[in-house]
Amino acid sequence: MTIQSLGVGSGLDLDALVQQLISAERQPKEERLNEKEERVEAEISGLGKVKSKLSDFQDIVDELKSDREINGREPTIDNPTEDDDVFSAEAANSALRGSYAISVSQLASGSRITTDEGAFTSSSDALLSTGTGSLTFSVGADDSFTVNIDSTTTLADLREMINDSDDNFGVTANIIETGTAAGPRLVFQSETTGDGNDLVITNDSGNAELDRLSTTGGATNISAGNIEAAKNAIAFIDGIEVQSDSNKFDNTIQNVSFTAKEASPKDASDNLIPSTLTIGYDKEGLQEKIENFVDNYNNLIKELDAQTKYGESDLEEDGALAGDSLIRSIKSGLATIIGDNVSTSALGGLFSLGVELNEDGELEISSTDFGLGSGEDRLETALEDSFDDIATLFTDENEGIAARLASYLEQYTSSDGLISLREKTAKEDREEVYDDRETLELRMVSFEQTLRDRYLNLDQTVAQLNQTSSALLAVL
Repeated sequence: MTIQSLGVGSGLDLDALVQQLISAERQPKEERLNEKEERVEAEISGLGKVKSKLSDFQDIVDELKSDREINGREPTIDNPTEDDDVFSAEAANSALRGSYAISVSQLASGSRITTDEGAFTSSSDALLSTGTGSLTFSVGADDSFTVNIDSTTTLADLREMINDSDDNFGVTANIIETGTAAGPRLVFQSETTGDGNDLVITNDSGNAELDRLSTTGGATNISAGNIEAAKNAIAFIDGIEVQSDSNKFDNTIQNVSFTAKEASPKDASDNLIPSTLTIGYDKEGLQEKIENFVDNYNNLIKELDAQTKYGESDLEEDGALAGDSLIRSIKSGLATIIGDNVSTSALGGLFSLGVELNEDGELEISSTDFGLGSGEDRLETALEDSFDDIATLFTDENEGIAARLASYLEQYTSSDGLISLREKTAKEDREEVYDDRETLELRMVSFEQTLRDRYLNLDQTVAQLNQTSSALLAVL
């Protein structure tokens, strides 16, 4: 039977009565569902915020755990003047602190070969009057390439063939147009530096016309005066000469490398003026990492507190996860790791680094001295006297604070971790609420139909009685 309009026959407001009965039936059930849905949505939101903060902190911890530069050295270079840029330097974490006077007398260079004056009259003339030939360019036994030449190949063509060769290992060719009787001169430059790494040009075919471009084997070879040998870079460290076949000097100072960029300036007596290289601890960089760790830990704790707090009055709402045992457990576990001793580090723990837990469960580097030095003082002392032990405090694979925190956080932040499982359960509860709402709506439709059927009979009965009453009155 379809739902029908009531009260037409009897004149009674039966439709309003039905709506009131439906509302009375729906309201308590709907309120319970609304309350449950609100609670579940708050839980999902709270868990999401907690998981996000845990993941953010885990990123910081993972980076700190694997940071190879956490105890990095800081090379500082003091050149004779601001205009000088003699060398750059890098230092491994194991480099010892120290100061060194370094001067550069010569940069490393490759071979430079220039064809003789008058060897060619024009860069567009053919190199060979007849026949073919080839030139091989080589440095040592491993690097070489060959260019084939015929009677149509010009000096300009040869330049392009050398520069465009797929096997070219670092030889460039350029033509200098002298505009004099010396004619055009072809210049070869090798990128391979260091004593003994000289560029050799070989006339493979024996064609005498190609001897003008060769350094070996013929009577008219390029003259020795036009061949510059490859050179080592030469520097002096505290007066001691050191050489390198490139401009980079590796481990001439233990665990330190420096790269020569230009020759050192000279004084009035033609003596090299040294630059000063100082190897020190990158205390500023490490302090920044420690402070970043503290800030991110505190951001996490504040989020955990916000989600688990109880309102202090009726006007202040509880956190979405107020009193939640899982979140309390997370906070307790974090505090335990933060406060534990690290036996592999001489510092022992974060307290010796100047970092301590305050009464709110957050980390701080205090400026107040309670008899053991302020946190700021302890941090400064640790950076100066126990620099490498700070790295061990965080990164030791078994006891390091960052290493342990990374492992601890993983059980909560992973896709199958405890937070994800809670989120899954909460979302299932939300789906259950949706199902219950659908069931309630179906029940309300059925309930309304039942009421309307019941009151329709009443409406019809009253209508009949009204008709009978009207007929009797009319007869009387």
